[in-house]
Amino acid sequence: MTSELDIHAAVRGARTFLQHSYYTMPFKVADISGSRSGPLHLTVMTASPGILDGDNYQISIRLDADAHVHLYTQAYQRIFQMKSGAKQRINVVMGKGSSLYYLPHPSVPHEHSVFDSASHIAVEEGCSLLWGEIITCGRKLSGEVFRCDYFRNVLELWQDKRLLFRDVTILEPAVIAPAGTGQWEGYSHQASLLWYNQQQDMAAMAGQVDVLLSSEENITGGVSRTACGALLVRVLGHGGEQLYELFKKIAVLAGQERKL
Repeated sequence: MTSELDIHAAVRGARTFLQHSYYTMPFKVADISGSRSGPLHLTVMTASPGILDGDNYQISIRLDADAHVHLYTQAYQRIFQMKSGAKQRINVVMGKGSSLYYLPHPSVPHEHSVFDSASHIAVEEGCSLLWGEIITCGRKLSGEVFRCDYFRNVLELWQDKRLLFRDVTILEPAVIAPAGTGQWEGYSHQASLLWYNQQQDMAAMAGQVDVLLSSEENITGGVSRTACGALLVRVLGHGGEQLYELFKKIAVLAGQERKL
C-alpha cells in the first residue's frame, strides 16, 4: 500500500506555521506548537502498528525561507516480518535560512523483515539541519537479535545540485555478521546523527560533542567532520532510549532543544 505524507511550513512574522499538510492512511500530523512563538513543532503519527509487507511510504517536507521546524515521531518504528519487503522515501527541500530538527524514535527490524529507506535533503544558503537515525538489533527480549533479512538506509545532502554528503547503512546479518570486526562488535544498537550548520563553528562543536560522548557510559562513539563541514556522529550502544536521550543532549548544543 502506498501511503503519502506532505508537509509545507511557512513563516508569518516571527512564527513558523503549517501552511499545508496532506496525508493518507496510516499517517496523521499533529501540530503541538500551542501558543509558543518561533519554531513549528509537529508530531507524525500513524494508525498502523508498524511498517508492513508491501508498504510504500512517500514523505515530502518543504520549508520556506527562514522557516524553523521540529519534527517528532510518536513511538518506535516496528518493521514487521515480510515476504516482498517495504520501502520509504523522504524528500526534503529547505529554503534559505531555514532549519529542521528531526530525531525519530528507534527503528526495530523484526525477524525476516526487508526494508529499504532513502532520504534526499536539498538545502539552500544558511540552512541548519539536525537529522538522526537509531537502529536496533530487533526484538531483543523476544530472542530476535539480528534476525532481519535486509535493512538499508541512504541519506543524501545536496546544495545547488551538488552532493555534499552521502551515508549508507546496511544491515544484512546473513551476509555480514553484525558482531564482526568493523561492524556492531557486540553492541545491539547503532545511532547516526548529521549536524549541518553554516553559521556555527563546527570544529568547536565537534569538541563539545566529543566531551559529551566521553561522559556517557556503556557506549562507543565518535564524531567526524565531513568534507562539507557538517558533523557526523556515530554511536554504538545497548539501549534505544539512552541513544535517543544522547541525541537530545546534542540538540541542546545545537540550540534546537531546551536544556534537559
